[in-house]
Amino acid sequence: MSQTIGKTRLAYSRAWHHVSLASPSTPSLGRLASRIAILLMGKHKPIWDPSTDCGDYVVATGCNDVLVTGKKKEQKMYYKRTTRPGAMKSINMESMIRKWGGGEVLKRAVRGMLPKNRLRDKRLDRLKVFEGESHPYKINLMRFEGRILQVEPDVKTEVLKQMFI
Repeated sequence: MSQTIGKTRLAYSRAWHHVSLASPSTPSLGRLASRIAILLMGKHKPIWDPSTDCGDYVVATGCNDVLVTGKKKEQKMYYKRTTRPGAMKSINMESMIRKWGGGEVLKRAVRGMLPKNRLRDKRLDRLKVFEGESHPYKINLMRFEGRILQVEPDVKTEVLKQMFI
């Protein structure tokens, strides 16, 4: 029996998902990052395999409105290490958002959720982050009956149900 039954080119095609951080129903940073990581890995697809890269593209807009709970903006530290002794640099989340924007914070959170293997950088390249609501990937987003489907992190299953009805 062949092992390639059902693994067609259509099954491996990559879809584009849009996540807006400016909407009021957006979850906090960690919950959002884990859901984006699932889309980037392709774990929502029935053909998912850990050794293959079958994930989708994710466009995250409104990253300047990233939501964190507690005092994480002041207390969460990000570290950058070099090979030199005593050359470790640290920056807190608030300074990172001011310096590089909320997209960098989201990318680092998603990077920590992805498996640590050779596919991590390729998967992370498919995450496109933008500070505002405008982005150049509007024509690539999933369309259903002429309107763009925006995959909200909480109602992803409802959108998929509407697609197949």
